Order: sequence, then C-alpha cells, then structure tokens
Amino acid sequence: MAQRHQEAQIGRTPHLPRTRAGRVLAGVLALMVISGIGVGAALVAPAALDGFGWLGRSGPAPIPTTPPPAPITPTLRLRPIGGDAPLPTTGGLAAALSGPVASPVLGQLSGQVFDPAAGVALWSRDEGRQLVPGSTAKLVTACAALLALDHDSRLETQVVAGDATGTVVLVGGGDPTLSALPAGQESVYPGAPRLDDLVTQVRAVTPGGVRQVLVDVDRYAGDALGPGWLPVDVPGGFVAPIVPVMLDGGRAVPTEENAPRTSTPALAAAAELARRLGADPATVAAGKAPPNAKVLGVVRSAPVRELVGTALSRSDNVLAEALARQVAIATGAEPSFAGAIGAVHRVLSENGIDIGGLHTVDGSGLSNQNRVSAAGLAALLAAAATPGAADDRSSRLRPLVSALPVAGGSGTLVERYLAGPTAAGRGHVRAKTGTLEGVNSLAGIVVDTDGRLLVFAFLSNGPSPSSEVRPALDAIAAALRSCGCGGR
Repeated sequence: MAQRHQEAQIGRTPHLPRTRAGRVLAGVLALMVISGIGVGAALVAPAALDGFGWLGRSGPAPIPTTPPPAPITPTLRLRPIGGDAPLPTTGGLAAALSGPVASPVLGQLSGQVFDPAAGVALWSRDEGRQLVPGSTAKLVTACAALLALDHDSRLETQVVAGDATGTVVLVGGGDPTLSALPAGQESVYPGAPRLDDLVTQVRAVTPGGVRQVLVDVDRYAGDALGPGWLPVDVPGGFVAPIVPVMLDGGRAVPTEENAPRTSTPALAAAAELARRLGADPATVAAGKAPPNAKVLGVVRSAPVRELVGTALSRSDNVLAEALARQVAIATGAEPSFAGAIGAVHRVLSENGIDIGGLHTVDGSGLSNQNRVSAAGLAALLAAAATPGAADDRSSRLRPLVSALPVAGGSGTLVERYLAGPTAAGRGHVRAKTGTLEGVNSLAGIVVDTDGRLLVFAFLSNGPSPSSEVRPALDAIAAALRSCGCGGR
C-alpha cells in the first residue's frame, strides 16, 4: 500500500521571495531601509551640530545643505510570456528528450509535448495509447468543474429544524471541507468553514436546547466507494466514502493529509455536532430534512475556484469527487459515480475539448480502471494554457494552470526537482502528479529557455517502483525546460 497514492499531498509553502508577494515585500523592506537612513540622520544631526556650537548659540548660521532626493518607489510587475519566442523544432526537441525518454524504468510510456500557441504537437511517443493515469485524472474533473460551475459559488452545509421538538437535521450540501478545528487552526483545507460556527448559530435559535441530531445525505446517490477502489484505502488515509457531509474529508487528524479516515463520515459529523450541542451522540441517525424546514444555521465553503486549486495542488481525492458530483448536479445528471463521470465527459465535449479515448470511472483517479492517453491530457491542458486566448473557454480554465504544483516549491512537487538531472526544472515546471501501484504520470506546463510555453503529458505504466519512475518523468520535464530548441 505504500505506493497506492504516493504523491503524498505535501503542501509546503515556497520561500516568500519567489512569489509576487515576496517581491513586493522585498521592495517594501528596501524602501524602509532607505527611509530609515533619512530618519536616522535626522535624529543624529542635532547632537552632531550641537557639538560644533551651532545650536542655541549666537554666531553664523550653518551652511544649508541640498535636501536628499525623494525616496524611490519601485514599480513591481509580473512580465507576461512574450509571443515572439521561437517555436522548438521537432528535431531539436527529439534530440533533447532522447536520453530521458529512453530510461528503462518507464515501462509503457505514452507522451506528448504540445505547443498551445501554434496548436501543434512537437513530440509524441505512443500518444494515443490508453494507460492508467492515477491522479492526473483530476485534471479532467477540474477542467469540467471550471467550465460548468460558477467560480465564485460556495458549497453550503445547513442545520434545519426537524419534525420533533428538540430535533435538528444536519443537511449535507456536498462540502467535505467542513472542519472540526476551532477558529485559528488551519486544516488541510484552506479557508474551510467551521463546525463551531454552526453550533453557535443553532444555539442562538434553540433556547430549549437540542436533544437529537439527524443527518440528511440525500444530495448524493449510488455507492459511496468508487469502482476499483480498495476498502483498505479508507483506513489507509487515501479516501473516505463519498457522502455530501463530513468533517475534514473524514480524517481522524484534520491537519494530516494521509490520516486514517472514518468509514461513516456523515454519522461521525452528526455525532460531533450532537456533542457540541449537548445532545447524546448515541442517538444520531440518518434522516431527512422536512420540506421547507426552518434553517437554524448555515456555513459555506471556500469558492469553487479555490476548491479546484486545493484538489489539484494537494491531490485530494475526496474533494475531487465532491467537485465531480457538483458538475453532475449543475448539469441535471444523477449525483453518483456514473452520473458524475458522464456529466464531466459531456461538459468537456460540449466545450470542444477532445480527449479521445477517455475512459474514467471516478473523479479522483484513484481507480485502476481509469484509462487516459497523453494526447488527451495534453489537449485538455492546451485549452487552459493557450496564451492570449480571449474566448470564454480559455478564460474559465485559467485557474487550472495556476493551481498546478510548482516543481520544488509547492503541493505534490515540493520535494521533487531539488537536485541532479531534474534540478533544471525547479521553479519552472508546473504539473499534476499521479501515482498508484505500477502507475506514474506527470502532466503540466513549462516555459523553455527560449521563453516558449509548452504543454506536456507523460504516463508510465510498469513494474518499476515509483521511487525510480518519478525521477525519470521529472527528468523529461526538466529537459523540456533546458531545451532552447527553437529554430533560429
């Protein structure tokens, strides 16, 4: 099981100076230093002048000095990628990749390098072959979610009045990020709503107290575990049963990515709500919210665009499945595994994104029954990364690009590209990872040394351990960064 989902969803924050915020802070600090010199001189000057007998005494006035120039305020901007960078030649690119792609640990390899500006494939290796993608399948779900859902919308969790006096119903709205942690403590989900806020709202409108908590999970349909999922994935910390309400993605420890999960996340959430409301958690049961029930409390998730970002950067399986269900609901499909996947595929097709040969059975990529080709993933990323595109499709997909982990800097790539033949890609490669047993994949974008934006997708299926395959895939992407293969 060590290889079941090894991208590990590590979420370290890169050093501040590498970010736009870091450069702003550096500029502010520099300005403070400059200003500080002036202030220091003003504080020292009277004492120094007094030493020469010029203060409070008769005599000639000191010779005036030229006032210092006004402080310089730096103008900080992010430079866009130029549109005149040379297009890599197919021969040059093939030569640059010939060594890395020949690694014997890669097994069956499906790969493609695509130039989104020119709309052409520059390098391909068995690009149409359908292989198990692992978590790069989350790109499919994320793309559909950004196209079908309002980016600013939020998922709601409600508590409503039950039929009986003293009974309330916890109603799942599809948000798995609701956190049991108190305010001031961050879970694995940035900006998560708090169970304590629900408790405060309910107490304020139930002066007689709460005696029982029911939980309504009717928002979803069908099985709670996906096709091909292993039951041990739940206690192993990779996923929880997919229900429309849970605390911290069903984790036993809200701050740990791969903490063991509960097999009954909805009942566990209702039981914790009961404890905090002073009700007996042993009386918690499944139930339905009465029609037009009075809302006693409501909390909302982070916006959809941020949920997509978290699902990709941390490779969160539960959150990806929740987003797939939201696509189903938004398009009128059944919010089940089959309904959600059908809805995801239709949304992509209706938006002109051809990921030919796509066969997925879940929204997270956890199942080994999924099949995707490198050409399909490259087409999806190209739709999001086409520079200068003004069409609505590309603009709606932009958050997908910014959500990709940064090599050596964030998300599931934070501990990769740190040394050796992959170091050239550090800070330049942005990609989604995928890892299952016998499955490794990498799909994303990179700007080569000529300044050309390239899209890539590499899928490897074979017996070699992930500890060997992942560096081999990283080396291919790093070679793209170092290419400088443009025609002159």
